[in-house]
Amino acid sequence: RCSMMFIEKTSVPDAALPVDEFKAHLRLGSGFGQDSVQDAVLASFLRAAVTAIEARTGKVMLERSFALTVNLWRDLDGQTLPVAPVTAVTGLEVVDRNGGRIQADGAAYWLERDAHMPRLRANGVALPTIPKAGAAEVTFEAGFGAAWADVPADLRQAAMLLAAHYYEYRDETSLSDGCMPFGVSSLIERYKVMRVYGGGSR
Repeated sequence: RCSMMFIEKTSVPDAALPVDEFKAHLRLGSGFGQDSVQDAVLASFLRAAVTAIEARTGKVMLERSFALTVNLWRDLDGQTLPVAPVTAVTGLEVVDRNGGRIQADGAAYWLERDAHMPRLRANGVALPTIPKAGAAEVTFEAGFGAAWADVPADLRQAAMLLAAHYYEYRDETSLSDGCMPFGVSSLIERYKVMRVYGGGSR
């Protein structure tokens, strides 16, 4: 049976989050005071908004590193990666049942770039063999860019609106149910596609 684990290896640095732009957005919409809330708190609202939008769309807004571990290739000649856009595959390791690791030759695979469903593809007939009770770990970089300006304008606007919504209703426990304001949903709609995990759809 196929199983997988997907993790974020690096996080978005605070410096990449547009805190000053968010302050301006809040002042315009709600009379937000210049020094009434600490930057770290505003950064946390922005980070939460980015995380929520990425979860809904499968698109990584700000570039960082990820790892996908699978115990079985669903397609021997290619493995769909769970997020986009992927800018580079940085490694492929085969892990045996005892935890021993072998780095696959970089010439054995290549990245098939796609705006929605990028794939790790075999250069030959198949990707490296995964041993019984073992796994393969693919590490890669994904994101529109390292700077906020690299993110598409509609996703940036969606993040501002959602972060402002979190700020406005910061004392409401109902925010945990995951609902999004209509304006945010409209802005991210075109980025939402059927996402494929290991050959199965989600």
